[in-house]
Amino acid sequence: MAYRRTPAVQARLDAQREAVLQAAVGLLAERGYGGCSMAAVADRAGIATGSLYQHFANKAELSVELFRRVVNREIDAVNEAVARRETPEQRIAAVVETFAARALRAPRLAHALLVEPADAVVDAERLVFRRAFRDVIAAEIAVALAAGRLPRQDPELTAAAIVGAVGEALAGPLAAAPAPRAPDHAPARAQAPAPASASAPAPVPTAAPTPGDAPPDVVPALVSFTLRALGGRDDSDA
Repeated sequence: MAYRRTPAVQARLDAQREAVLQAAVGLLAERGYGGCSMAAVADRAGIATGSLYQHFANKAELSVELFRRVVNREIDAVNEAVARRETPEQRIAAVVETFAARALRAPRLAHALLVEPADAVVDAERLVFRRAFRDVIAAEIAVALAAGRLPRQDPELTAAAIVGAVGEALAGPLAAAPAPRAPDHAPARAQAPAPASASAPAPVPTAAPTPGDAPPDVVPALVSFTLRALGGRDDSDA
């Protein structure tokens, strides 16, 4: 008879996996992918390195899951900001404003997501990441075109150009930002906490960024550039 994990064992493994991912997010924000070795992540999570391999076969597999975890959070934040705006131009501006502000609030983490050299599997995930933002912008461009609010253009092409330009424009400020200080001492090793429920994982240990935390000129400049690239009206010119 094949061995089947009991609910208690599965719950413990799920809690441990969640603790590993939270630890990895913290290390990524502090040190980038270079600092997220299997040993470092296991140490931060308070487990043996061998136990980490029960959840992830290698660093590449961990990096992909880590990338998806952080990126999904960023996409959720952008979608929430978009939902609060009324016009398609405002919603496109919200994509750029929210993404750029959050990136500048957590520059080491954003640098890792956007440009830090990493495994090929992470580069493949970056393409998916960019396309997700492209698709949000392209959908709003299509709405604006249908309403006669923008000059004729290819929504996907324009959206891809905006995503690429914004990412390139942020690369310099993100690389120049000072790295956050590491803790003065290693945190006490602890057992992974049991999750409150299977559908409600514990939050990742990073503060929610706000536009006010970003440098005062970069975000408005990127929003202005985006609206000009669309052929729309930049309200800051009024």
